[in-house]
Amino acid sequence: MNIYEIPAAESRIRGNSYVGRGIIIGKSADGKKAVSAYFIMGRSANSRNRVFTQRDGAVFTEPFDASKVEDPSLIIYAAVREYENKLIVTNGDQTDTIYEGLKAGNTFAGALTTREFEPDAPNLTPRISGMLTFGDGDFTYEMSILKSADAEGTACNRYTFSYPALAGLGHFIHTYVCDGNPIPTFQGEPERVAVPNDIDAFTAALWDALDEDNKISLFVRYTDLATGETDDRLINKNK
Repeated sequence: MNIYEIPAAESRIRGNSYVGRGIIIGKSADGKKAVSAYFIMGRSANSRNRVFTQRDGAVFTEPFDASKVEDPSLIIYAAVREYENKLIVTNGDQTDTIYEGLKAGNTFAGALTTREFEPDAPNLTPRISGMLTFGDGDFTYEMSILKSADAEGTACNRYTFSYPALAGLGHFIHTYVCDGNPIPTFQGEPERVAVPNDIDAFTAALWDALDEDNKISLFVRYTDLATGETDDRLINKNK
């Protein structure tokens, strides 16, 4: 296999019942749009009882039925936030850690040194994060995963990846390899994926590929690099 071959993003998901939560960042094939996507999946009733909501350019996970919330600590958070020329996307409240860190003059990676994987033994779910930085009609992006160094959670390994934006290319990072008990943690570098021009086609392909029983919500944003205008799509299984 050619290591530079770029598979469709949906091919990384289809047939895998549980990749967990996932972030995709890249540039559209025509080179005109910055693309970001975030989805959540869930196995428990508490995790599945969620929707994405959008306010003032930010995206939040919120309860679908507030009366059924068991533990909000790891499932309710701001998933997408903007700060100046940056767009932050994460799978937990480290979105706010990065946001506040940037305000204080810190960096994406520097802010995340204060955080580690989630305290949900035995899974020890990784914290995955991404950030797009816009400037001069283009952008760069970073991705991060904070994961347990061992099965006991005695230490945290921190990995940060930095990318130039190349037309048609994106990177996909997700919390888990597949379903299991405990659930096996994502391994290696963010996966290369193709990024198409059409936001509706991309959104539909991702949503259709996610496991029907476990998918919960999906958010996709295309940002015009010439004008800064954004085009968003948001899908919730709970309606």
